[in-house]
Amino acid sequence: MKLCRYGKDGLEKPGMIDGESKLRDLSKVVSNIGPNELSPRGLKMLSKVKPASLPVVSNSPRLGVPYVGIGKFIAIGLNYSDHAKESNLPVPSEPIVFSKATSSISGPYDDVIQPKGSTKLDWELELGVVIGTRAQYVSVEKALEYVAGYCVVNDVSERAFQMATSQWDKGKGFDTAGPIGPWLVTTDEVQDPQALDMWLDVNGKRTVDSFHRELGRLLWDKCGMARDASGLREALGRIPALREEFWRNVNVPGSDAELNQALEKAGRVADFLELAELMCRDALHREESCGGHFREEFQTADGEALRDDEHFAYVGAWEYAGRDADPRLHKEPLTFEYVHLAQRSYK
Repeated sequence: MKLCRYGKDGLEKPGMIDGESKLRDLSKVVSNIGPNELSPRGLKMLSKVKPASLPVVSNSPRLGVPYVGIGKFIAIGLNYSDHAKESNLPVPSEPIVFSKATSSISGPYDDVIQPKGSTKLDWELELGVVIGTRAQYVSVEKALEYVAGYCVVNDVSERAFQMATSQWDKGKGFDTAGPIGPWLVTTDEVQDPQALDMWLDVNGKRTVDSFHRELGRLLWDKCGMARDASGLREALGRIPALREEFWRNVNVPGSDAELNQALEKAGRVADFLELAELMCRDALHREESCGGHFREEFQTADGEALRDDEHFAYVGAWEYAGRDADPRLHKEPLTFEYVHLAQRSYK
């Protein structure tokens, strides 16, 4: 389930997001989304509600914090190795635990108010873990049994305030420093919280790295060492949309008037988007398995790569035919005069 709260600040109603990403009104079922609703008993009750039975909410209302009754707002510093690397800091041997004030919490799309005297406002995308059951001295093996769901958290910081002393509270707990949302996703919809794709828009713009990661995950899942026609077709449907969003929403700091490594990176990712589509197109066209290209539909009874030398013994080159046109494939047949072409066994 995807649970949320919508409406004007202080007057929010409970809602549910259906399978078509439509917002449904949940106020006739529960009065709010809070500790009772996020308890095992409350979630079991809500899981029986059919989204189609709820009225659709129109006019795209404001989305607030997806749940109320937050008693503690605990965070872990340098929990991503990438963040430690960009901060020129070692990965901590012990978790860096700190608190953000609950008064810093705000809706996912509410304005972040820069504190007076602020010079280094920063933001961080984090995975929020929502505890639904009272927990104390819980073993690692049973920890996830206490989780009600997950959400996105923007850990806003004022770095100059944060680093002025050994305590981080001043730079982490000011008003609007903790946007949460847009909804809470219950654990039954999250198979592996360590393998989630997340990104953060800054004033409606996405970072180059977020596009790079999304593309990399897509290729890994759909065009990896083992691929099939269904996954490749899915990738070929998603890559053009991702590329269109890249050119519309990518945020590249700096300018083109001087050496700009961020701009260079954006250029490389633009190339990767073109190359990714070509890789998937070629893999879909090549209906055989050979070497590093393993199509799951084409394998022997023993699970070995099944080549099709009659149709695919050639060197191919794809010619760009224009932005809205399919590329043209040029073939140069492979002729073996002194070597016998044979199927290799890896056993």
